[in-house]
Amino acid sequence: MRLTGTILLADDNADDVLLTQLALKKARLANPLQIVRDGEEAISYLSGVGRYADRDKYPFPILLLLDLNMPRLNGFDVLNWLREQSFRNHLLVAVSTDSDSGPSVRRAYELGADSYLIKPPNSEALLALVQRLKAYWVIEPPESLVA
Repeated sequence: MRLTGTILLADDNADDVLLTQLALKKARLANPLQIVRDGEEAISYLSGVGRYADRDKYPFPILLLLDLNMPRLNGFDVLNWLREQSFRNHLLVAVSTDSDSGPSVRRAYELGADSYLIKPPNSEALLALVQRLKAYWVIEPPESLVA
């Protein structure tokens, strides 16, 4: 099955971005990937403002892979903002972070995260994680977003 719909990766770590790109490719995930480097840019992308106003070039994502520790606005700030958005029901949000602390996990879920993922220590573990994401969520756009 060919999966469709854009994935938005919000992560400021260039190494993590590269590893994620490689894992998505190895997992044969056909979803286009868009990348933003901080929380403000994530909100701009999701809002479709500024350089992200062109939805042909920057389509609304079906999945947000959200790092908690980013500059300007962190992942918790993005989650808090998302709670107030009408499109929130059409977006899966998987928090991805290095920390497995109880308070962070609890707070992410309280703010509406659909999943809390610990960043794997190596590329093989990341590939396994991406394959689980692919199996867990059939990543296709919601019907309301398909024109």
